[in-house]
Amino acid sequence: MMRPYNFSAGPAAMPAEVLQEAAAEMLDWHGSGMSVMEMSHRGKEFMAIRDLAEADLRELLAIPDHFEVLFMQGGGLAENAIVPLNLSRGEAVDFVVTGSWSKKSAAEAQRYCRVHEAASNAPDNHTSLPHPGQWQLNSDAQYVHICGNETINGVEFHELPDLKSLGCEAPLVVDFSSHVASRPVDWSRVGLAFGGAQKNLGPAGLTLVVVRKDLLGRSMSACPSAFDYATVASHQSMYNTPPTYAIYVAGLTFQWLKRQGGVAEMERRNTAKAALLYGFIDASGFYVNKVAKDCRSRMNVPFFLRDETRNEAFLTGAKARGLLQLKGHKSVGGMRASIYNAMPLEGVQALVDYMRDFEQTQA
Repeated sequence: MMRPYNFSAGPAAMPAEVLQEAAAEMLDWHGSGMSVMEMSHRGKEFMAIRDLAEADLRELLAIPDHFEVLFMQGGGLAENAIVPLNLSRGEAVDFVVTGSWSKKSAAEAQRYCRVHEAASNAPDNHTSLPHPGQWQLNSDAQYVHICGNETINGVEFHELPDLKSLGCEAPLVVDFSSHVASRPVDWSRVGLAFGGAQKNLGPAGLTLVVVRKDLLGRSMSACPSAFDYATVASHQSMYNTPPTYAIYVAGLTFQWLKRQGGVAEMERRNTAKAALLYGFIDASGFYVNKVAKDCRSRMNVPFFLRDETRNEAFLTGAKARGLLQLKGHKSVGGMRASIYNAMPLEGVQALVDYMRDFEQTQA
């Protein structure tokens, strides 16, 4: 029996192969007599799992040796506090506000440092991206924060800004929660990247932080020890008990990604999926996407029925066709299709077929 296609923004659909492998190993991991859930996080079995997960992730994302990979907890929301506690020194920080998540990041950082809004797309209701050449960057900013992909608003940086070309020496901090492993990362432009795993990398509970080693050791005195990047790095993410099972399942996901052809293949697939869905929406007079074409997200596609009195009928019909979690975020309404790495092209085609059929029945 074919599983429904789950378009949830997160926690999101995972590869069926990964779920099947985790299920098969639930009671006994590799003859150890234990479930991964039952293992000591410092035992040789789990350390082997953790080490392989990091090695595979480094290979997938081409992470240079001068970056630390940290497996943490708290999700992206916690990192909104943990990043300024580690990098701001309580001083000025620049934020580029491009939607709901970067807005939340800036609001949280105000508790720990002086936030300066270097740019915002609020005037056009978060449907475009301000060009980096127009950003008003502070010369004394400790870092510059962007959200690489806004899941709610559907805007994405298709290229990371080159701060040095703008005369800015501050490190770039990227929230890449919702598009990590969907496209390559230019690490030469990044100081720190963080993201919750529950969209492209695995289950909720694991937070990934990739931080340049020279940025360690700058934490404020108020920073809890378990959230101090230098402490976490020196203990190989084992200072406190990490989210062991989430790391294990993420590791299975990394291996699945490698079998598929890695990040380059994921980018090819994601480009094709997004082109199919946006192409149909643009050609339709029944649906509309309001995001500027040069910054449309490949991961999260918000769209609206021009006649929103038909929203509930649309969602009811979609569920009957095995198309789940298409309702848009409550703050913006409409619909949203999240088409992360685990969503196959066939799922997007099924959605387009349904959208076409629904439009015809409403004519």
